[in-house]
Amino acid sequence: MKEHRILIVDDDEITLELLQLILDEFITGEVISFSSSKKALKFIGAQGVGDLDLVICDWMMPEYDGIEVLKAIRNKSQALPVLMLTGQPTRDLVISARKNGVSDFIAKPFKNYDLTEKIQSLLA
Repeated sequence: MKEHRILIVDDDEITLELLQLILDEFITGEVISFSSSKKALKFIGAQGVGDLDLVICDWMMPEYDGIEVLKAIRNKSQALPVLMLTGQPTRDLVISARKNGVSDFIAKPFKNYDLTEKIQSLLA
């Protein structure tokens, strides 16, 4: 089984922990997580995204929102899959995220099955 390297960015500690638990059960490899979009952007700037297989990012966060994180990722890679999490899937978010190259969305709260199905599809 291929090992994957996945970055998670979500300011909600409970969601972050839940995502880590799901991924630990679902994939083999490394899960890197940040509860701060500022720290995630610093990581992306310093480390790049070349060795990542997937990014899972919340949309609404303090400091920098998910679109800013998405833009930073797209400045480094157009091909890296990015799954955007949102509790408010508005038309404006969808349009903005699509313009900036999001790969897929999932609305909070999500079912584990729906999340793993999207992850599997994005990693394929």
